[in-house]
Amino acid sequence: MLKALSVVMDVQPVTLIGRWVRLEPLWVEHAEALWPQADEPEIWRYMPYGEVNSLDKLRTVIEDLLGRQARGTDLCFAVFDHVTGAAAGMTRYMTIDRPNRSLEIGGTWYGKSYRRTAMNTECKYLLMKHAFEVLGCVRVQLKTDLRNERSQRAIERLGAVREGVLRKHMIMPDGYHRSSVIYSVIDDEWPVVKARLERLLQA
Repeated sequence: MLKALSVVMDVQPVTLIGRWVRLEPLWVEHAEALWPQADEPEIWRYMPYGEVNSLDKLRTVIEDLLGRQARGTDLCFAVFDHVTGAAAGMTRYMTIDRPNRSLEIGGTWYGKSYRRTAMNTECKYLLMKHAFEVLGCVRVQLKTDLRNERSQRAIERLGAVREGVLRKHMIMPDGYHRSSVIYSVIDDEWPVVKARLERLLQA
């Protein structure tokens, strides 16, 4: 059941477990397990961190994310294969806006062997379910680089609504002026999106 309007979002570290995916609170100590999956330039092409080409750089990225978490704007997760226990990637809540009861799901990446599997669908399902049904969100946003057509297809498959393009709003480490496609799911839409995701996960 969706939370009442008076509920204040209480965003705290939490472990979310599905059939194929386990999301654990991210720590710097996860870097070593994540690095074999993260050691791929394509993962970081559309990310705002620049080239992540070493374990030390991955640790630096995680430390930066945990700094944001300490400031209350983000909540970060390490993604694990729940069947094998292997580290698979990272994701997070970001742009957490407690007064307006909204947040964004982003910063998501998976190792090559976990792409085109049920992992992303279940990961987004768990994150949206927690956001709407536990945190009491009224809006969950997703955005992706306009150049990243694979990510756009993945988001649209979830049932999110494409709202438009935020033009040249971010300068990337290589100097590129990034435009982003903005998507959202709102609380009124969540029951339909939830049913859609559950059907996809049962397929």
